Amino acid sequence: MLGFLKEPVVVTAKINVSLVALTVMGLINRLWGLCYPRAVVFDEVYYGQFVSLYMKRIFFVDDSGPPFGHMLLALGGYLGGFDGNFPWNRIGAEYSMNVPVWSLRLLPALAGALCVPLAYQILVELHFSHCAALGAALLILLENSLITQSRFMLLESILIFFILLAVLSYLKFYNLQKHSAFSGSWWFWLLLTGVACSCAVGVKYMGLFSYMLLLATAGLHFWHMIGDQNLSNVSLVCHFLARGLALIIIPMGLYLSFFYVHLALLYRSGPHDQIMTSAFQASLEGGLARITQGQPLEVAYGSQITLRNVLGKPMQCWLHSHTNTYPIRYENGRGSSHQQQVTCYPFKDVNNWWIVKDPGMQQLVVSNPPRPVRHGHIVQLVHGITTRYLNTHDVAAPLSPHSQEVSCYIDYNISMPAQNLWRVEIVNRESDTDVWKTILSEVRFVHVNTSAVLKASGLSGASLPEWGYRQLEVVGEKLSKGYHQSMLWNVEEHRYGKSQEQKEREVELHSPTQMNISKNLSFMAKFTELQWKILTLKNEDTEHKYSSSALDWITMDTNIAYWLHPTSGAQIHLLGNVATWASANAAALVYLCLSLWYLLRRRRKIYDIPEDAWQLWMAVGGICGGGWAVNYLPFFLMEKTLFLYHYLPAVTFQILLIPVVLQHLRDHLCRYLASAEYALVVAWFSWVYFVYCTFSPLTYGQPALAPAELRALRWKDTWNILIRKQ
Repeated sequence: MLGFLKEPVVVTAKINVSLVALTVMGLINRLWGLCYPRAVVFDEVYYGQFVSLYMKRIFFVDDSGPPFGHMLLALGGYLGGFDGNFPWNRIGAEYSMNVPVWSLRLLPALAGALCVPLAYQILVELHFSHCAALGAALLILLENSLITQSRFMLLESILIFFILLAVLSYLKFYNLQKHSAFSGSWWFWLLLTGVACSCAVGVKYMGLFSYMLLLATAGLHFWHMIGDQNLSNVSLVCHFLARGLALIIIPMGLYLSFFYVHLALLYRSGPHDQIMTSAFQASLEGGLARITQGQPLEVAYGSQITLRNVLGKPMQCWLHSHTNTYPIRYENGRGSSHQQQVTCYPFKDVNNWWIVKDPGMQQLVVSNPPRPVRHGHIVQLVHGITTRYLNTHDVAAPLSPHSQEVSCYIDYNISMPAQNLWRVEIVNRESDTDVWKTILSEVRFVHVNTSAVLKASGLSGASLPEWGYRQLEVVGEKLSKGYHQSMLWNVEEHRYGKSQEQKEREVELHSPTQMNISKNLSFMAKFTELQWKILTLKNEDTEHKYSSSALDWITMDTNIAYWLHPTSGAQIHLLGNVATWASANAAALVYLCLSLWYLLRRRRKIYDIPEDAWQLWMAVGGICGGGWAVNYLPFFLMEKTLFLYHYLPAVTFQILLIPVVLQHLRDHLCRYLASAEYALVVAWFSWVYFVYCTFSPLTYGQPALAPAELRALRWKDTWNILIRKQ
């Protein structure tokens, strides 16, 4: 039984020395001097704030994309023992000793280093020679822009890593298709493709472009499979389901998990949660949750409430009134009702409180048992401090003359009767008998007499003049269709009124409630709201000194100064390797011209290259050329501030095309130049290496260069190399 012990146990393994060497060189290239400079570099000032918020478990919203990339950066901070205490207030600020600089920059650097062996393996899986694969890896290794971007707390290197991993995984899966379908390795690479795609999208939405490319490629390959008569219908269905599971279902589930972890980590209230709904804010620890904890859930007749506008941007505001009235005449000569002003006020205030009154009764307290207000019920809203009724009538609003003025009614004994009945419409109701709920219900107030809808129009326009204390206008919107969020309100603070006397009621309005009812949101509700905010919340795009257009990127007519030493001339710039970028443009142009030439010739039944070479040529175009196109062309349609680093995923694919075109030219078009081939390649690669070395001081920030040396590096007039005045 133990006879196998008589012989030694031998384990053999194949080691690709080239792959190992490329990986080691990539690690040295990206990790060398990673702590330098020990100062905030460009967008570290932006991402560092989010890392600090993760360390302190404070909720935030970043409109630039999903949270997975931020969590990876925060993981580096966590592993380094970062406590989150650093101001992140300016580029160039020296890091304090509590900031683990090496740890924070480690994951982007590792991702950038691993892109080198990934490039090698991608070309191997595309069935190109070892020399072509080695050339692609070395070009990625010596690309100055990729080195710079991967050595700091930035996300592009992580994004590119997951994109290349997804491409490699799909190619390995596809190459196993004919001989090892549904094997363990087949499943591994298929599943890893979906996981890598999800991670790429989770880092930045730019990853969606490459994900769509791989989905289209998989769809095309499956279309070809349908025409294979050797595959049964059952086998085709299994292939379809496997791809659907691995490339759609699992990535969607993983994408949701990023948000689940994000929300689980960030459970404390902070400055960013104010753009979220009251229900979301109340689910966070501290902040609004402190105020609303224990409030009654169901709004009843006699309830004392504050009404927050659901839109919440550009600022949150609450329905508000005060004793001041509208001026008899506005600056443009139009008259007003001279009634009490109603506004939307962006701060919490006792004048934000309203009482829900039953029109058929005089009492302003909640009965026992409470009578809940339901969808479709008619109510009056009484201002808590002034006891005047919310009213609207056929008088033009001060800033929106096409809409009705909203006021609190004052009886001047003139022919303008009160019109203060409002119908409660719960927009997010499940049935027509739903009860109006605190925080959870989004409500429209429809004026019974005129059918106008209560709307915070000031959120999309100017604020009121000095007579309105620069508060936001509230109007009755006539002929309203749909449910724009500026017309929706939710109850934020709520208590059951008990005091019928006005003075006692004013004291009551300042007192907290103590009833204990939970209003926790489900994960899917929080995810839906957060995802919508990320997609729709846009910061004001302003001109940046280093912003550029997509046309500037191809010829690298722009650069970005990332860091400047406060005393010496040492500086770091995002600049590509000029030789590599020029070669990539030339390779793309040659590929396009050759493809058009081959297509025209094939149309005439002239086949210049073998069929298998043609199929390979088209496959490479789909992956490398398609990868460049989908990661570059969409920027021409975007209305946002653009920077050179947005081009890095596209140029990575374009660089992979260089050795592909060179090998194709050697194998099929320039065989008679074989004797000069190696000399030309060595000369060209020496040029690439020379440019890499020349610009290394601007890539790594050291050594510091003299002004004359810096001027010599300004190869284009459009480059902004920083030179101190002597």
